[in-house]
Amino acid sequence: CVGAGHATLANEGSVSTAPKSYITPEEYLEAERRAPFRSEYFAGEVFAMAGASYVHALLVRNLILSLQPRLGLRGCNAVANDIRVQVAGTGLYTYPDIVVICGKPQFVDHVHDMLTNPSLIAEVLSPSTEAYDRGRKFDHYQTISSLRQYVLVASDRVHIDVYTRQPNGDWLLSNATGPEGVVTLLDGCELRLADAYADVDLSSVETGWKPLGGASDR
Repeated sequence: CVGAGHATLANEGSVSTAPKSYITPEEYLEAERRAPFRSEYFAGEVFAMAGASYVHALLVRNLILSLQPRLGLRGCNAVANDIRVQVAGTGLYTYPDIVVICGKPQFVDHVHDMLTNPSLIAEVLSPSTEAYDRGRKFDHYQTISSLRQYVLVASDRVHIDVYTRQPNGDWLLSNATGPEGVVTLLDGCELRLADAYADVDLSSVETGWKPLGGASDR
């Protein structure tokens, strides 16, 4: 749940009558490491993070289970939810749903809880965060020089968007829809949507997708 007196970054443009006090990144990090809940930080403000739905949690689980066996063979590691990422170019401190690190991870300090060199970031979309994840948050992420792909996973239908950084710095969009779909991630790693959406019940949404069976053999 969103903590009292806090906004979320997805709604940072909303009007608030609460007084704002600027805190430094160092003050945020010191408090965050002691806090019982997670918060994001940007431009001197702290934003409490909302809790995840069951579908959201299942999608994150499936992505980790699907990606790690494939990416691990390529010297990469996939982690979920609790690793904080610093976007040094814009000053955003955030917790992506999934982070993939290829090669040696780089951290802000000796505590090793704030990553600076993600290779892939994946976000599971929700009605309250989709516009932010597709827009301003992507603007932040594009400033991370190590980032090679940005993946957006729908939670109301079987659909995944993949943005891949090109040699000239542009981002190329590819996507797939439906349980037969496949997206290509880092170094040719293929992700089947049937695996990503395994056991996720989307039968109540407008698209009419039915729950998929267990993930295929990897």
